[in-house]
Amino acid sequence: MLEIIGKLVLVAAAFALLPLLVGQAEHKVMAHMQGRLGPMYAGGFHGWAQLVADGVKFAQKEDVVPRDADRWVFKLAPGVALVPYLLVLTVVPIGPGGQVALDLGAGVFFALAVMGVGVIGAIMAGWASANKYALLGGIRVAAQLMSYELPMVFAASSAAMAAGTLSLQGIVGEWRWWWLPWQAVGAVVFFVAGLAELRRPPFDMPVADSEIIFGPYTEYGGLRFALFILAEYAGIVVLCALTTVLFLGGWKGPFLNTELGWLWTLIKVAVLAFCVIWLRVSYPRMREDQLQKLAWTWLVPLSLAQLALTGVLKVAFA
Repeated sequence: MLEIIGKLVLVAAAFALLPLLVGQAEHKVMAHMQGRLGPMYAGGFHGWAQLVADGVKFAQKEDVVPRDADRWVFKLAPGVALVPYLLVLTVVPIGPGGQVALDLGAGVFFALAVMGVGVIGAIMAGWASANKYALLGGIRVAAQLMSYELPMVFAASSAAMAAGTLSLQGIVGEWRWWWLPWQAVGAVVFFVAGLAELRRPPFDMPVADSEIIFGPYTEYGGLRFALFILAEYAGIVVLCALTTVLFLGGWKGPFLNTELGWLWTLIKVAVLAFCVIWLRVSYPRMREDQLQKLAWTWLVPLSLAQLALTGVLKVAFA
């Protein structure tokens, strides 16, 4: 019992800390890449207090619920968007030898299913806000979920088929370095589809400020709005962690896997999080038709081809 409680405390601490670190890193990386001076001055040295300033700003803002909104759904939406990512972290292994809060036999599908629940929080917010712009943003979120969930599941299934298990810890245990070129297509499909589900640029059509103000979050302010932003950063951590476990070998590194496994996992997650920020800085927002075309014309066929290739190789080398 004490071991379980200790693991859950560590997961909760990671959930509280890692998304904030990603948010702080995004401020700094974008400041350097785009010459944004503001985030480099708050608090003095390298703008260390920018995240604190943002937190104080959100805490000071008034929490307003629109008169015609569905009040209970409106208030629950931020929690529905945030909490599922905490549940996913409980099944993500950080290192060998049982360094995971809960080793589920079907950990892959549990993680993907719960991530989908997190997306529903944005749909709830758009529907409950009694605002046509928020509703349109919620519909766009639903369209992205339906389009990109399929290639994401196919790509994850390819890694599970290669390992012969649905357990995330089991997949890392079976992973070999020569899987990198073999599963590369599946890794790219999984990562891109995950970014689209998180509505990260260049897939941020549901929150297109030039078209629909801020999509499903238009009527939110104060701490409720901050929870949606925190959910986005928590989603980045979860997506990078799952990509690391499924396609990059998790805790396996060049040496000392047993002693430094947790460090290799965190390094890989950090590199992928940097790539997420880099994509935001580098690419403009796609149109809605371009989004759907990318999913159905490219990602779905590529994920099916990766799944077929994995099946053929498993049979050939069985």
